[in-house]
Amino acid sequence: MLELYINDETEKVDATVEKLVRELLHHALQEEGMTNETEVSVTFMDDEAIQEVNRTYRGIDAPTDVISFALEEEVEGEVAIIAEGMPTVLGDILISIPTAKRQAGEYGHTVEREIGFLALHGLLHLLGYDHMTEAEEKEMFGRQKEILDTFGLGR
Repeated sequence: MLELYINDETEKVDATVEKLVRELLHHALQEEGMTNETEVSVTFMDDEAIQEVNRTYRGIDAPTDVISFALEEEVEGEVAIIAEGMPTVLGDILISIPTAKRQAGEYGHTVEREIGFLALHGLLHLLGYDHMTEAEEKEMFGRQKEILDTFGLGR
């Protein structure tokens, strides 16, 4: 079961998009075999706000489309703490709505599809996927495509 917290700082995201994100992320977790209670937060923001986050935490002074912050990410040598009956808190996904709108136009699909794509991309990062190497990119983007296709948001 997914407990999803949505914060729309832009006040421009309608209930239809929120429902799409909620259902897509729930579907993705099922596809990934996550059957336990899971918590994720999604914040919709503007370019200025995501640029500030990008500058502060990644050292990149530019807006971006999506940023993820994993809360239960383990580093080498760290032991996972798993408490019986407690939800898995995956982390936070930040999405720039103006960038999503621009990219939707560039890619020739709906804003809803782009926001769904970005939310899924962020979730996969929270689950440990990455695209720093060619092999990682192939795995992550392949999984992303599979999930979007089985959900009905394929290209």
